[in-house]
Amino acid sequence: MGQLEEWYNRKNRKPLILKGARQVGKTWLMKEFGKTHFKYTAYVNFDNNSKMANVFDNDYDIDRILMSINIETGVKILPEETLIIFDEIQENPKAIASLKYFCEEAPEYAIIAAGSLLGVAIHEGVSFPVGKVDTLELNPLNFREFLLAIGEEGLVRLIEEMNMPLIENFREKYIDWLKKYYYIGGMPEVVSSFVTEKDFTEVRRLQKRIIEMYEADFSKHTSANELPRIRMVWNSIPMQLAKENRKFFFGKIKEGARAKDFEIAIEWLLDCGLIKKVYNVSKPEMPLKAYTEFSAFKLYLLDVGLLAAMSDLDVKSILDGNAIFVEFKGALTEQYVLQQLIAGTEYTPYYYSETKSEGEIDFLIQKGKEVIPIEVKAEENLKAKSLKVYYSKFKPKIAIRTSMSNYREQDWMVNVPLYILDKFVVDISG
Repeated sequence: MGQLEEWYNRKNRKPLILKGARQVGKTWLMKEFGKTHFKYTAYVNFDNNSKMANVFDNDYDIDRILMSINIETGVKILPEETLIIFDEIQENPKAIASLKYFCEEAPEYAIIAAGSLLGVAIHEGVSFPVGKVDTLELNPLNFREFLLAIGEEGLVRLIEEMNMPLIENFREKYIDWLKKYYYIGGMPEVVSSFVTEKDFTEVRRLQKRIIEMYEADFSKHTSANELPRIRMVWNSIPMQLAKENRKFFFGKIKEGARAKDFEIAIEWLLDCGLIKKVYNVSKPEMPLKAYTEFSAFKLYLLDVGLLAAMSDLDVKSILDGNAIFVEFKGALTEQYVLQQLIAGTEYTPYYYSETKSEGEIDFLIQKGKEVIPIEVKAEENLKAKSLKVYYSKFKPKIAIRTSMSNYREQDWMVNVPLYILDKFVVDISG
């Protein structure tokens, strides 16, 4: 909401495109922003709306389009007083193109557009108004947003203030909620249900329904030729993350599978926002982007709760720490850390692995002049062999191990509790 306010107050404001997977709360957020910040909200959903689809067919006369929106919605269209919302805009490629003309000819009108499959539409040849729109990505709730949703404002305030003595004092409470977050995740409908019902069975039912909805989209929006490959990549992700080396291996999808057979499937899932891709870098040097190895990567899901649901992990295993669950706990924790870095910081995560070495650094981020290594530990096992080897070789100014253990600074690294990681990363000087 804060970022939407910032967008609205910009002097050179352009139409805004809100990106994100289905069910992450785009529609609610746009309508809530309209309700709380504008006198009027004109909401147009292009899904199966032939009347509005035809409006963009002939030309991009802005006055005519605005009049049509007024007729369709029954809402006054006034500069600065009305928020115009175009939802599911990927269903109408010409509406996407019209944003260019709104930017150039009518910048006084506030317009937010959203589309779950926008990336897919653009790859299929839809003209995107490059340079004429602002974009913002909406992710599932991160851990702090989850704590706010369940009414733990005090715990969030301590993190915001980085009050280490009190954070340490409430350590057990943070860990308890963190484990619940691993199971519930950050999908708004699921979190909302948990807040009202406190029912883990209902949480899982809703997660399974969201997964089924995503899988139904596969067949609706892809060719019969590509559909099996998309399903195979999607279903393989929990298995890929369960390996000690979480690098994506095509051979784990299907014996003899090659990268070129599945590249389009992976891109499709990325375009939908359903998966996240983290690339390996050949050298942990500035800029990290220059050392990207495009053939070596890890794939994660968009949400830790959905990963738990796809893996059929029961709530007791996560909360009580079942011995059989130890191996997969690392995968859930890495998924969690990635989500916090993506949603809570502006940095692009990479990972580092040497070809002939067992050591791997789970995540690297580039902050200012520094490349910061982050080693992820699921519990309080504080052996950081890979990080120690990395430190000896590259001597980073800052090295982070994140775990369930308390905050403490050592001579060569700092241990950061998992539940404050993103705030710590934002605050440290690079």
